[in-house]
Amino acid sequence: MEFNAVSTLCIAVAMYLMGDQLVKRIGVLNRFCIPAPVVGGLIFAIAVTLLKSSGALSVVLDTSLQSLFMVTFFTTIGLGASFRLIKLGGKLLVVYWIMCGVLALGQNVIGVTLAELMGIHPLIGVMAGAVSMEGGHGAAAAYGQTIESLGVPSAVTIGLAAATFGLVAGGLAGGPVAQYLIRKFDLKPDAEEAEEFTQAERQEVGFHSFMVQVFLITICMAVGVALGDLFSRLTGFVLPGYVGAMFTAVVLRNLIDRVRPQAVNMHEINLIGDVALAVFLSMALMSIKLWELAELALPLVVIVAAQVVFIVLLAFFVMFRLLGRNYDAAVMVSGFLGHGLGATPNAMANMAAITERFGPSRKAFLIVPIAGAFLIDVFGMPIIITTINMFK
Repeated sequence: MEFNAVSTLCIAVAMYLMGDQLVKRIGVLNRFCIPAPVVGGLIFAIAVTLLKSSGALSVVLDTSLQSLFMVTFFTTIGLGASFRLIKLGGKLLVVYWIMCGVLALGQNVIGVTLAELMGIHPLIGVMAGAVSMEGGHGAAAAYGQTIESLGVPSAVTIGLAAATFGLVAGGLAGGPVAQYLIRKFDLKPDAEEAEEFTQAERQEVGFHSFMVQVFLITICMAVGVALGDLFSRLTGFVLPGYVGAMFTAVVLRNLIDRVRPQAVNMHEINLIGDVALAVFLSMALMSIKLWELAELALPLVVIVAAQVVFIVLLAFFVMFRLLGRNYDAAVMVSGFLGHGLGATPNAMANMAAITERFGPSRKAFLIVPIAGAFLIDVFGMPIIITTINMFK
């Protein structure tokens, strides 16, 4: 059964609403801040897997609209930024970025070490290391083909299965770890930022103002994506479209603040961002191919489980302290667990679940996507390539 883009969008909205109700009604989901899109999306993915394994039905989704909603969300994050905030978060961005490199190195060391201890090819350990954990499904497919050409069969399948396991683990681990840190150290969001957010929430939604915000968002998206494509063509270094849109939105917001600050209505911007986030995350989780997990051999399960333990300990005992032991640090930890095991949408889902319950963290929503989806490759790619060449 094939669903077109509009039908897939309808299902995504339905899964989000179902997940939201389940989170509100089931205590354990609410207590550990499990994101509603993760709950609804995984339920759909499990249902699709059961139908496929029974031979009753094969479901194909058209998720072409997912990227549109993703770019929209990150653009709203950029429009909520100010140069003052970016300056304050500059050092945190560097620290977060360096920790992404430490994570990539650690993931490869764990993967290769456990592979050799269990008597399997070390490159299988690489596929269950930074390639599939920090790299995700895209890197698993790309590097997997290279490793298969080096004589390791089914490297792509192994990498995709490990990435799927990591995606699920990242969506489930981020919320509980962050909320434990928040409760343990009695962390609160920045009072000024919380007040600004509260005042924005009290503003009324008007048609004309709403359309102005839509215009600001779409012009940032159009210019940002175009600049990202141009940058990639000129440098050969891939700049995700949503990163270009977010940077464009940051610049536009600060230009507007100098001439007509009242033009930006953050209540309406946040409303649009929340809708976009809910839709694209639901689509991302719905499209997970859980049946690939059934192909994981016991050694691969052991390696991926060790990766989960490693990143949780690294985030809890090291990263949280380096980022300042405050509320923003706890929110960033949830994002770190999300993209460190899965992908940037996981990170955003984790942070959204935390901030919805405990309060805003604009620094986290600026730093995590920039480092986790863009800067991370500066460290990750050399580490992965070096490791492959060491054990080929």
